[in-house]
Amino acid sequence: MQVSSITHAAQPEAAAPPAPTDILQKILDTTREAVIVVDADMRIARANVPAEVAFGRDGFDIENGRLSEVIRDLDLHEAFRKAIVSQASADVRLELPTREIRKFEVHVAPIELDGAAFAIGFFYETTQIDRLEIIRQEFLSNISHELRTPLTSILAFVETLESGGIDDPENNRHFLAVIRRNAERMHELIADILELSMIESGNVSVDIREVRLSNAVDEVLSALSTKAADREVKLRSKVTEKTLVFADPTRLGQMLTNLVDNAIKFNRRGGEVVVSHEMRAGRDIVSVRDTGEGILPEHLQRIFERFYRADRARTREVGGTGLGLSIVKHLARLHGGEVSVDSTLGTGTTFTIELPSK
Repeated sequence: MQVSSITHAAQPEAAAPPAPTDILQKILDTTREAVIVVDADMRIARANVPAEVAFGRDGFDIENGRLSEVIRDLDLHEAFRKAIVSQASADVRLELPTREIRKFEVHVAPIELDGAAFAIGFFYETTQIDRLEIIRQEFLSNISHELRTPLTSILAFVETLESGGIDDPENNRHFLAVIRRNAERMHELIADILELSMIESGNVSVDIREVRLSNAVDEVLSALSTKAADREVKLRSKVTEKTLVFADPTRLGQMLTNLVDNAIKFNRRGGEVVVSHEMRAGRDIVSVRDTGEGILPEHLQRIFERFYRADRARTREVGGTGLGLSIVKHLARLHGGEVSVDSTLGTGTTFTIELPSK
């Protein structure tokens, strides 16, 4: 009997598995946080792109560089050394003294690759979180102070009235006026906080349309004329009747009111507030100029921050929530524009709203 032979097709050889270091590099390349791997010689054996961006300087490739040369931090260096020598994990806080200090929480752990001891570090940047926490703390501190002052006055005068002051015809009206004034101050503060919160959270939209600027300016100056007269400040508009701008009418009035009110408060008695308009590089420039004492240069960069006051003593005297300029900044940006300030000591200050022209 003839036995037929059956030929089996040759099976392809199985591909060799990738080396552990290759797998590690692929993992690192998909990680958003900065990650570096350090060998027993304390040199950086592997690094992903976020680590190159965070720690590289002048195009310097950090791989194969000594850890102490790339990141100069003794605690971090010690954490990597212990992870390699003692197989101990550690958490370290790191601050990089770059142009703007960057902060990281670093988790360092031992890792074995191809039978050799290494240490891997994961860098979680907390710069923005820390900055927001500082802002939150400052906000709570400021809001507590701003609410405490009028509340203290209200409670004091209420107690005075309850203790018999209500039967004093010469002073009871005065006491009630003080209570009302401080209650109104609290109401303004809360209203501004809510307004600013809505703007910053993106819950405020603008209905941009063609607006006759002179009408908006005249309305604002008329509404603030009594306050200006009390401080002997002259209000003047140099905006022509034909001037048209593209803005949300309500929000434009709000910006102008905040700037003119601010210019009245911080003007000198007998001073002047002038609102003007010009076209510059195809954009509408609306300016509010006062003749006050001016603002020191070191304050100009922070003048639009919430609750920031260049002259706290003067602010307590004239009132205000400290949020008006911050609201103006956000509203201007909602229009696709910007607000800026220029000041000369002893001469005055000019706030400028820049609006896109269609």
